[in-house]
Amino acid sequence: MGAESNINATVGYVNAGTGVVTTPDLTTVDGYAYQGMNAEMKKYYADRLIDFARPQLIHEQFGQKKPLPKGNGKSVTFRRYDPLPKSTTPLQEGVTPVGKNMTPGEMTVDIHQFGDYIALTDLLILTAADPQIIEATVLCGDQAGRSCDTVVREVLNAGTNVMYGDGTKAARYLLTSSDKMSVDVINRGVRIMKKNLAPKIDGNWIAIINEDVSYDLMSDSNWLHPHEYVDTKNIYEGEIGKLNGVRFVETTEAKIFHAEPLIEGGLSVKTAIESSTTTVAVKEAISSAQATALAGRKCIIGDNLCTISSASAAAAGSATLTLAAAITAASANAVIYPGEAGAAGRDIYSTLLIGANAYGITELEGGGLQHIVKQLGSSGTSDPLNQRATVGWKRTMAVCILTQTFMLRIETASTFQSGAN
Repeated sequence: MGAESNINATVGYVNAGTGVVTTPDLTTVDGYAYQGMNAEMKKYYADRLIDFARPQLIHEQFGQKKPLPKGNGKSVTFRRYDPLPKSTTPLQEGVTPVGKNMTPGEMTVDIHQFGDYIALTDLLILTAADPQIIEATVLCGDQAGRSCDTVVREVLNAGTNVMYGDGTKAARYLLTSSDKMSVDVINRGVRIMKKNLAPKIDGNWIAIINEDVSYDLMSDSNWLHPHEYVDTKNIYEGEIGKLNGVRFVETTEAKIFHAEPLIEGGLSVKTAIESSTTTVAVKEAISSAQATALAGRKCIIGDNLCTISSASAAAAGSATLTLAAAITAASANAVIYPGEAGAAGRDIYSTLLIGANAYGITELEGGGLQHIVKQLGSSGTSDPLNQRATVGWKRTMAVCILTQTFMLRIETASTFQSGAN
């Protein structure tokens, strides 16, 4: 990941009283002009942005990197090659066998831009105790890292290769508080990676794990002797240990599947359901706004994961839910839980077990992570009194899963309830 500082100023201005044209003091570096800043200052600010972005970029550390040169359109194509089949037929003396062809698999994904900025006033710059450009750069670097990391995380967590708990549960909504991370769960995940012939990254698979989940893992009595590193130069950002061929990288940004309450105070079944129906009467009142918000939500009624097609706004005892598919049984007074997470709406945590070439990530050449500073007066007539300056960042990037079977999402509960991230 590279970064550039782009600090712009007006090209020149005319003194209205004297007519004298003044050209600002510009230093040009890498094709950009920086008013009042030499190359060392520009590099300092850009490096500060990188320093505070890099620790947050946990999820993109292990992808296949591919730059996209300028002028090559708004998409990038990643290539992967399928493994060759076994060759078990004996060679015949003097006979050249028919060779195999490399079979490329291609994934094309669009690039997108992300960014934000902080506005600074001339009065703040003049009166604040701290150097505002530096402080704004620190904040932007942190935001850039967390934002880009989340973009990558969401793509990776949409993968189709999933193990729920220890593999005995069929879906997320069935996971209970007892389905926590353990050494055995990791070993089962390793078994799947081996069966899928998932290649390793520098000799190991990588697990991206939330701190709540690593607490459960390290509380397992079988977690006895985590790896002690001799080579400390090649430790990944956030790495906490190694076990059974897996290096664990901890981050607070690991995906948590969180379910918001259906309505404040919750919902419950009014009348027992004993035959097939798509209409469920609820005991609680539902407002018009709540009815609108409920449409499309998932919910758990008894042992059923349901989708709410619509809800009626009515007083307590008169409101109903209409489901997309019929259910046949539910007891009276049964709590209706949100269905986007685990059993009883419990938070479910994702641990990503990653092999080499599982996913790809790219940035546009010359448009990676940019540090952009607009100084006071750089806006010309739109800022006639030189009152506003900005410090921001922008990044052009794309990410996609290349081989579903080279990455496994392990979903578990935890001792803790953390909420959405």
